[in-house]
Amino acid sequence: MAIRLPPLNALKAFEASARHLSFTKAADELFVTQAAVSHQIKSLENHLGIKLFMRKNRALLLTEEGQSYYLDIKDIFSSLQDATQRLLARNSKGAINVSIHTSLAIQWLVPRLSDFNRLYPDIDVRISADDRDDGTLTEDVDIAFYYGRGNWPGIIADKMMTEYLQPLCSPTLLNDLSKEGQLASIKDLCRQTLLHDTSRRDWKRFFKNISLTSQNLDSGPIFSHSALVLQAAIHGQGIALGNNLLAKPEIEAGRLIAPFSEILVNKDAFYIVCRSPLQEGGRIAQFREWVLASVAEEEQAIDEDKIN
Repeated sequence: MAIRLPPLNALKAFEASARHLSFTKAADELFVTQAAVSHQIKSLENHLGIKLFMRKNRALLLTEEGQSYYLDIKDIFSSLQDATQRLLARNSKGAINVSIHTSLAIQWLVPRLSDFNRLYPDIDVRISADDRDDGTLTEDVDIAFYYGRGNWPGIIADKMMTEYLQPLCSPTLLNDLSKEGQLASIKDLCRQTLLHDTSRRDWKRFFKNISLTSQNLDSGPIFSHSALVLQAAIHGQGIALGNNLLAKPEIEAGRLIAPFSEILVNKDAFYIVCRSPLQEGGRIAQFREWVLASVAEEEQAIDEDKIN
């Protein structure tokens, strides 16, 4: 036999009152009177046949049953709010929901968003930082940036650019080490403080690529994101193995410098991904085309610099 659920308004009044432990604050949040909240709570207690609140020394407290009930339903209201927000965001005429790696958002996308906003002022870009690359676009994500080989089934994946890793450090650190003769050749990297992300794989691959061995590969600071590795290098805390796409703004600003020309070309790369098919001329297609055009323009500028 199905249980008759309490009225939604009564549940809302209970959840707000339990969260604030105050009928007055609950009333303010729900834009009703305190008397209305008290009436809803009384109606709910009558419906359940259980007392949910008690007053003690002018304080409003939950009974044991009320506390248990609140813990069970508070996540339901949170889920309802999140689901409603996702629905409204997805159906907003000028909104696009973008999921992107934290470091790529900080180092590449966010600094360029003003260009996109200038071209498409009616599109509201909503960014969520997420480092997963599982190839599954959830319903609340319109477009995402993944890192890998581009072989995710069922979605369109466009490679941003060929990426490589290169030793980078601050100009101040390079000057200090050069004065002391500690960074005269690439072999001297073996004696320096190396900055790592959580995998520690990149420096190992780099040294193997240039046929060098180092005792420093299993030591040195570790950071959760590539952007943090670059920031540590900027502040002179060691030498980073920077991704050319992520490190570009720091190199152009003179905050980082490459002491050597040796690089390690990555097999993996950042991809912009979305569902298939794309609505021609739609906001998702416009954002995707803007990203790819921006990358192509930057790659062309790099090629011209090499020629000159």
